[in-house]
Amino acid sequence: MNKFEILKRSDLFRTLDEDELALVAAIGDELEFDAGVNICKQGTLLDKIYVIREGTVAIILEVGPMAERQVQAATDFESFGWVAMIAPYTCTANARTLEKTKVIAFTHDQLYGLCTARPDMGFKILKALAGVMSGRLRQAYTQLLGVTGADGH
Repeated sequence: MNKFEILKRSDLFRTLDEDELALVAAIGDELEFDAGVNICKQGTLLDKIYVIREGTVAIILEVGPMAERQVQAATDFESFGWVAMIAPYTCTANARTLEKTKVIAFTHDQLYGLCTARPDMGFKILKALAGVMSGRLRQAYTQLLGVTGADGH
């Protein structure tokens, strides 16, 4: 699958039309990480947002000085690193590859610049980003409370 097709299926860019997807694809860099690589560390600044082309990334919270808890995992076509688009750009969790993982990376400056230059497209991207954030926070909250049958209230 090429970069355009990956982005078309991604949670972050699936609402874009073909012309908009082409603009996004043009600024995305394809990267590859081995298993066990920490892509971002909780509490540090992040300047890239990622879409997974192939592989799995664990989202891990540090819950104490020497303790961490995996709260979710992102896989093919899902994005992570959304904090790169939202001030103060600080990682809220660790992101660690569970296997060899291929991603498409977007720097904050490039993607934010595109959203600013094309506000109609930027609205679609930021709306999708809000949905990703909401889903991740809801999943983390549910897992941390040990709730298995959450009804959304």
